[in-house]
Amino acid sequence: MFEGKTIWEVISMGGFTMYILMICSIVSLGIFIERLTSYRRRAIDRIAFMEHIKTFFNNKDIPSAITYCKTIDAPISAVVLSALERNGHDERIISKAADREIMMETAKLERYTSIVGTIGNISVYIGLFGTVLGIVRSFHNMAQIGAGGISVVIGGVAEALICTAAGLSVAIPAVVAYNYFTRRVDDIVMDMEYCSSEVTDLLTLGKSL
Repeated sequence: MFEGKTIWEVISMGGFTMYILMICSIVSLGIFIERLTSYRRRAIDRIAFMEHIKTFFNNKDIPSAITYCKTIDAPISAVVLSALERNGHDERIISKAADREIMMETAKLERYTSIVGTIGNISVYIGLFGTVLGIVRSFHNMAQIGAGGISVVIGGVAEALICTAAGLSVAIPAVVAYNYFTRRVDDIVMDMEYCSSEVTDLLTLGKSL
């Protein structure tokens, strides 16, 4: 049935829902690439970073630690910076400042990811909707042609099922991507909370200037 047909002809056979799914696929892929690039660009080694911070504390050089944090574009450096800038305050103020920064960084990390999750949830239903429309159209054509139009129905149903297949092909990668985003964000949040706790201890246990 699809022999000799181009990809655009196959898409056209599925009806307008195929174009919706194609848009969803492009959006999902675009967000995946953007988020993956952002995560990798802002990723640093938490242990190595905190070792540098501890070195500054051992040298009683908080200003250099602040300058060091400002040179690094990473969630954990932003959290540590917010705590260092409250040097001299009590633990509650330092901790709250770090917690606020964690919330802000988490929001940045989760940007656009809900769109991918939504696409993963609705793509299957969009595909099924296209399939139902195709089947309804096939039976309508059979009613017009008569009993001899069973081949029209069979061909129409086969074409309509393209939408279901397309919906699954969009939904599955989107769900996988969303689960990856969720796990990646959870790992980064854990690193931020660990660094927040550690630098708060450093600032409040008499190790700061």
